[in-house]
Order: sequence, then structure tokens, then C-alpha cells
Amino acid sequence: MPKLIDSAFARYLLQKILWYVLAFFVAVALNFFLPRLIPGNPVAVIVSQMAQQGVQSAALERLYATYMAEFGLDQPVHVQFIRYLSGVFRGDLGTSFMLYPSKVSDVIRSALPWTLALQIPAILVGWTLGNVLGAVAAYKRGVFDRTVFISALALSRVPYYCLAIILVYLLAVTWPVFPVAGGYSFGFYPEWSLEFILDALYHYTLPFLSLVMVAIGGAAVGMREMSIYELGTDYVNYAKRLGISDAKVVRYVFRNAMLPQVTGLALAFGTMVGGALVTENVFSYPGLGTLLFSAIRQNDYPMIQGITLMITVTVLIANFLVEIAYGFIDPRIRAAQVGEK
Repeated sequence: MPKLIDSAFARYLLQKILWYVLAFFVAVALNFFLPRLIPGNPVAVIVSQMAQQGVQSAALERLYATYMAEFGLDQPVHVQFIRYLSGVFRGDLGTSFMLYPSKVSDVIRSALPWTLALQIPAILVGWTLGNVLGAVAAYKRGVFDRTVFISALALSRVPYYCLAIILVYLLAVTWPVFPVAGGYSFGFYPEWSLEFILDALYHYTLPFLSLVMVAIGGAAVGMREMSIYELGTDYVNYAKRLGISDAKVVRYVFRNAMLPQVTGLALAFGTMVGGALVTENVFSYPGLGTLLFSAIRQNDYPMIQGITLMITVTVLIANFLVEIAYGFIDPRIRAAQVGEK
């Protein structure tokens, strides 16, 4: 029997690996072609900016030809795509148009810590607090449950950028408790000093709140629904008749209702990535979101491709790990694989 289970899980694992490898190649192809649907020629934009500075037309023509050749834009699209694929598998994401001659990987590496520091705590804190709140609300019922449900539902339906704008208006403009924008105050330079860390946390508060409040709302609504279903099962009624404490019953309910929420955690990485990018742009936070929107405005293909590729890979890995965790947690998946033989 253990060998049968192991072979069934291996089959399940192989199917998931093949599926995600296929999804990765489709994502890479879309990642290359979609930015090129944006109207405009990025090299023409660079050259036109130089023309405004008084550069002569003959020099502009030479610069245009040089940049087109260096970025490979003078080649057919299929040649550019092969070149792009080769660079991706070598870890070379190309050179940024708007920050020439900086490498895309270097620019992303400088912005990534800001985004990770904003996203990961917001995802984990929001998911944890939302699940606990949803489970307790479902068990307590009454006024507490209605208040939590309405509040959580309202928060979960508010777009990230709307909540960010509301927080800026209330807590940075109307009542100037926090700064309006930026990752740190003007005149500071990122360094590991107590003064800089405190200043960065001061600027961090509003972006973090705008993300974590939406995350709490979504997790609480989902956990409440699953917990209400679990509370109607026979084992909960039996536990209550045995006189088991409320705290222990809530733990049982919480544990059994968690499986769908694990999927929600993986999906949160995908949705929060999008939300965090928009939120960063609202607050001019020095992360990937602000960088991506700047790249889109200037048609910086390599930068757009590098950031979106990293986001895509992150979401695929997160979902793949959840699929594997499901295979360990839920024996019905292994049983289904056995039944297909």
C-alpha cells in the first residue's frame, strides 16, 4: 500500500510539473510579445529627448541607428524572441532603455527588497489575522459576526489603489500624521542605521496598511464561510455535547477549514503582487511597482519584460508549492490518482 501511495503521488507530482513547465513557456512568450503591443518606438523617444537638448540631426540619426542595433530592434521579431529566450536562460534580462546603460537585473535587484518588505509581511499578517477573525466570527455569531462580516466584505471589495488614496487623503493630507509619498525622507540615503530604518518605517506605514486591510477582509470572508460549514458538521455538535471548551472547538474548526485557505494564500501572492504594484505607484514607493509604471510610460521593453517575468515565476512557484502541499495534506488526491490506474 505505501508503494501504491508513493507511485500515485509521483504521478500527481509529474503531472503538475509538466503543467507548470508548459505554463512557464506560455508566460515567457506572452511576456515578450505583449509589451510590443504598446504604441511607440522606445528608441525614437530617447532620440527625441536628445533632440530637445539641441543635438544635431546627423548625430541623432547615428544615435538612432546605434541604439536600434544595440537593443536588437532592427532585427525581425522572431530573431528578437530567440535572443530574448537565450538571455532569459542565461539570466541576462537585457539593458534598460530608460536607464541606459544600466542592466535590468541590477535595477530590479535594487528595487526588489522594497517590494518584498512591503508584500510579504502584508500577505502573512493579513492572511493570519483574517483567518482567525473569520473563524471566531463564525463561532460567536450574533452582532460580532455581522459586524465582522460586513466590515470584511466591504474591505475585500475595495480596490487597492482606492484604499491607498483614501488613506493618503485622511492620514497624510487632512491629518498629516504620515508622509504623502516616498520610501524615505529627502536627504537620506539607504543604509543600515537606526535613523534611516525609523524613517523608512514611518513612510512604510500607509502602504502597508492599505495592503493588509484588504488582505484581512478577503481572508476573513473566506474563512467565515468555511467555518460556518464546519460548525454544522456532526463532529462539532458531538464535541459541544461532550463539554469541550470553546477554544478547543474553534481550533478544530480552524484546522479543518484551513485547506481552501491554503489555496487562498497562494492566490494572495498573485493578487497582492498586482495590488502592491499599484499601491507603490500611488505612494511613489521605490519598489517594483513604481519602476514598472515608469517603464511602461517610456516603452522600456527589457524592464517591463524583466519585472513581469519575475512576477510570473513567483506566482507559478507559489501555486506549484501549494499543489504539492495539497498532495501531502489531502489523502483524497492520492486516492484519486490510485483510482485512475
